[in-house]
Amino acid sequence: MEKTNATTIEMAATNTAEKKKKGAIIGAAFIMATSAVGPGFLTQTAVFTERFNSNFAFAILMVTIATIIVQLNIWRVICVSGMRGQDIANKVLPGLGYFVAFLVALGGLAFNIGNIGGAALGLNVLFGMNTTVGVLLAGGLGAFVFLQKDMGNIMDRLTKVLGAMMIIVMTYVAISSNPPVGQALHDAVLPESYGALSFSIITLLGGTIGGYITFAGAHRLVDADTKGIENLDKINQSSILGVSVASIIRIMLFLAVLGVVSTGFKLDPSNPPASAFRAGAGIVGYKIFGLVIFSAALTSIVGAAYTSVSFLKTLSKTVMENENKFIIGFIAFSTVVMAFIGKPVVLLILAGSLNGLILPLTLAIVLLGSRKEEIVGKYKHSKLLTALGWVVVVASGYAGMLSLQNIMKIFN
Repeated sequence: MEKTNATTIEMAATNTAEKKKKGAIIGAAFIMATSAVGPGFLTQTAVFTERFNSNFAFAILMVTIATIIVQLNIWRVICVSGMRGQDIANKVLPGLGYFVAFLVALGGLAFNIGNIGGAALGLNVLFGMNTTVGVLLAGGLGAFVFLQKDMGNIMDRLTKVLGAMMIIVMTYVAISSNPPVGQALHDAVLPESYGALSFSIITLLGGTIGGYITFAGAHRLVDADTKGIENLDKINQSSILGVSVASIIRIMLFLAVLGVVSTGFKLDPSNPPASAFRAGAGIVGYKIFGLVIFSAALTSIVGAAYTSVSFLKTLSKTVMENENKFIIGFIAFSTVVMAFIGKPVVLLILAGSLNGLILPLTLAIVLLGSRKEEIVGKYKHSKLLTALGWVVVVASGYAGMLSLQNIMKIFN
């Protein structure tokens, strides 16, 4: 009898562990996807859609293709090796991991400050809440996730729920605004000018697959013990799901704004996406904007804090042993800066510029690591993915040179 009970308990524990692992596979996809569509992305997309109209569909398509290439490369190498980005960097060149961790954490911190401001804006739109109170509440909600004993499971559920909600409400606004879908499909392949769209593509690349965003999902899978060549199918499924979710959100936002600006409506420069949602679906659309930017910001707060600290924990025993405390401290510091100092414009500009440098550097490191047996073992990384990855390294490297010019302007 005791043996039967022990077997039952063991089976129940195994089933629970399997459910958590499956939840982590989907959660990793959503933490990457929702990190990629923060408040900055909403504003950039609205501004560029107004400027280029249906031609901006080409930029959306190019960024989606680049996202697939980058994420499949990085997720496969990190998850098969079981090493996080900074550990692979140290294997490629001793000491490089510390430099990469510093860059990613700095960028993540600065963007987290902006994310908390974005969440406060969402609360203001939804409930008329005072901005400072909204900042403190947003920071508190982000920290609450990591106060939980099973913070990984809570994080997975939060990003899934809010990610699904963003897709539903943005689809509603996109339908309400009645965009010229046929023209957008045509211009996605044959825009009026390819060259004119290059800057918008570079900007979106840095904002949607730069910095910590690239590693958010892969690091989550490693933490959930979904690693090794035997889990390659699950790794691929999770990365493709993440790219699909992020792409759907991008496309729905683009169509929602396109339906408005294609009629000649001029967006409010002080808050372009909010004015687009209001014009597309009235006061309901405006409230939906509040819900979208709050959801996008809250999931980005969680993603930025979690991933930034994950870059530090294998480099420091203290961080490893107190991961949750460091994540909460990361969010608390961001909240204090936003609440009492205000929007740190210089820091945000610097972080945005650093993002343009981080992507080609980290992707190049992962591609080099994919050829080292001490990192990936017997796994043979796809030659096609490698070649396409180096194309993105070169393209994003050009963006990085532009970013470096911005950094020099800040210090001059």
